[in-house]
Amino acid sequence: MKHIILFISLLLTQQAYSFDLVIANGLVMDPETNMKAIRHLGIRNGIIEEISKTQLKGVRTIDASDLIVAPGFIDLHQHAHNPLDYQFKVMDGVTTALELEVGVLDIDLWLKQRKGKTLIHYGASIGHMPVRMSVMGDTPSFLPRAKSKAAAKTASRDEQVTIKSKIEHGLKRGAVAVGFGLQYTPQASQSEVLAIYRLAAQYNASCHVHMRFKGLDMPNNLFTSLQEVISATAITGAPTHIVHIQSTGNRTTPQLLKLVDGALARGLDITTEIYPYTAGMTDIRSAIFDPGWQDRAKITYKDLQDPKTGNRLNSETFSAIREKGGMIIAHTNPEELIRQVVAHPKTIVASDGLRGHPRNAGTFSRVLGKYVRENNDLTLMTALKKCSYWPAKRLEKRVPAMKLKGRIRIGAHADLIIFDPQKVNDQSTFSKADQFSTGFSHVLVKGTTVVNKGKLIKNTFPGEAIRAPIK
Repeated sequence: MKHIILFISLLLTQQAYSFDLVIANGLVMDPETNMKAIRHLGIRNGIIEEISKTQLKGVRTIDASDLIVAPGFIDLHQHAHNPLDYQFKVMDGVTTALELEVGVLDIDLWLKQRKGKTLIHYGASIGHMPVRMSVMGDTPSFLPRAKSKAAAKTASRDEQVTIKSKIEHGLKRGAVAVGFGLQYTPQASQSEVLAIYRLAAQYNASCHVHMRFKGLDMPNNLFTSLQEVISATAITGAPTHIVHIQSTGNRTTPQLLKLVDGALARGLDITTEIYPYTAGMTDIRSAIFDPGWQDRAKITYKDLQDPKTGNRLNSETFSAIREKGGMIIAHTNPEELIRQVVAHPKTIVASDGLRGHPRNAGTFSRVLGKYVRENNDLTLMTALKKCSYWPAKRLEKRVPAMKLKGRIRIGAHADLIIFDPQKVNDQSTFSKADQFSTGFSHVLVKGTTVVNKGKLIKNTFPGEAIRAPIK
């Protein structure tokens, strides 16, 4: 009899609590519909199943009074994909991190290595650079070195066929997009690029491109670089996503954004991204630092910084580090430019995250803290669009799951952040880059709490692979 009473009691309890989790009393901000209102969210099996004006009952309740509830951020440009890096991302409000510029060589292997081991969602493009290195016989590395075959050699017809075949295989295996680093592979011909763009169009894949040239010298410069990718979209129909336009464009970026605006006004599918820092970071042995780099980038040795020591370089230390290789920070942009590109009505926020640069840990909190709250350069709703909804929109034509991310609506994934807009701050700096951001009280990944009351919950791995349908 006691067992029957206990069973009935448990059954009644489950019926009374309709949801696994309720987020109560929060100011819900949905960047898809511009809703901004006090609401109660009911979550079951990782899905938002109720958005209510009245109180809901759940097995667990998070009281979000006086806090913002928003979609988790989607980082389209994250290079560092190790467990500690995922911790940095989630403490910065990121629930999905994607390697879409450099990309990877083997989609199946890359995803397998992370299955069941990640704090947040993860995914990658099939990368033109790693594919080109593999076909042309280079030693595997993150980026092609300046004098490597992948960087310095035009591919033969047979090599182009093989490159195209490997990229198509990656697309068939569910790669999120196609990644290009044309400044790192300057001898990749326009015909090679166009052939891959045509493939991308067949598979509804966007092309995430680091543009080919810097500087304003004739004939190869920033404008020809941007025109190359815009024309590739016009010719093939494959969307272009221009990565870190302010890092490539530097002080010419406002003019480049006008070209992007013009392409959009004529119906072309072009997007672009920025990160909110005056300095970038890349491999000192890459083609970016081939002779003439000072004129192209309008910087000199004192604008370069060794992230390991914090020291600025001179001609001797530059030569020594370039000989042995390593990442280098390049201070290239004034703060006034960063404010302008962050506030531009079409730019997406993405980190270009690498260990050793503060953008790996603080990009999204910096946007909310410095550029929304302190500078009032853009509204909070616009910032949420740039950090969550627009990245999801960029990918959803190829990856149906992205239609359920970056917004708060019934049926959407419960990838959610809860934060105090007056307290969100980045803590990472150029001298101390590995610092958690602050201000996010809770972060949910597919309904699983991974940050609770501002504290990271360790040994929790709800992250899922972001992958296009396999053909």
